[in-house]
Amino acid sequence: MKKSRLCVIGAGFHATTNIYPSAIEAGAEIAAIATRSMERSKAALQRFGSTGTAYDDYKVMLQNEDCDGVIVVAQPHDQTSLVLACLEAGKHVYVDKPLGWNALEAAQIADAAEQAGVVLMVGFMKRYAPVYMKLKELITNGTLGAVRSFETRFAVDSTPFCKDDEQFMKLAAIHIVDLMRHLFGEVSQVTGFSNSNNEFISQSISLRFDNGIVGSVYFSGMSAWSRESESMLVTFDHGFAHADEINTLRIHKSLTSDLIPWQSLEEHDTVFTPSASAMSGCFRDLYLRGFVGEMAHFMECSRDRLTPRSSGRDNVGTMDLCDRILSTLV
Repeated sequence: MKKSRLCVIGAGFHATTNIYPSAIEAGAEIAAIATRSMERSKAALQRFGSTGTAYDDYKVMLQNEDCDGVIVVAQPHDQTSLVLACLEAGKHVYVDKPLGWNALEAAQIADAAEQAGVVLMVGFMKRYAPVYMKLKELITNGTLGAVRSFETRFAVDSTPFCKDDEQFMKLAAIHIVDLMRHLFGEVSQVTGFSNSNNEFISQSISLRFDNGIVGSVYFSGMSAWSRESESMLVTFDHGFAHADEINTLRIHKSLTSDLIPWQSLEEHDTVFTPSASAMSGCFRDLYLRGFVGEMAHFMECSRDRLTPRSSGRDNVGTMDLCDRILSTLV
């Protein structure tokens, strides 16, 4: 299959650590890179083995380059104007979260994409992480019955880049907020508590979904969590599933034997994990976190003009839920 020719706006740490290598691994060709510095753009092209064109003006790149899509990974306050320029140029766009700082801004950008008739995808990579894809499959196929409740945890040292509850919610915890919508649907009720102090974030949140599912959420953004951690425990009618640290999914089906359970070895769990190999290099992490999967999905949607799972329009719901959670924190 012909490689997708992608242009990229941005060459910061996240872009060069996660997005560029994932796009290339997914089968992309980097056709051009635009940053504020010609030297930086050239260095990024060289680093990733591209013979594409370097730019220090993204508008010139959009005018000159005939590509299959544009990746935008910039500072949050710059992304709205960058995406709108790409849409006006008729380009399919993948943009890192958050797209718009609130639901209103997100809706305006989604409107512009639909008016332009192009694909707009937002970077919520957890939707494409294998552990959560398998959990979503378990929820959809009903093997364990209906979901009743869940509890989830996300903890990370966000102090260098999040200075209050709102920044933490929209720059870090937003991935879990989006994942909850993806897995369980839309939310009807939210309550929350915060014990935050400036950049030291501690939040406890309860949610009820339209379908009756209830969930509890623990968010922490503190230097105490120098080891990033996340998990999701889901209780079904006939068992439970535990997604742990993005690399393990343990599924337990309710015991149906007539034997007394503590008298035998009737209980059993199914555990899914990736293999470990020196051959995986850094790509194992990029696959497990969902970066490679989302890049492959963007290229497929751009090629076939499909609506992405994490579309610009769907992003409006995620931004709205972020704002609703923040409004309840006391």
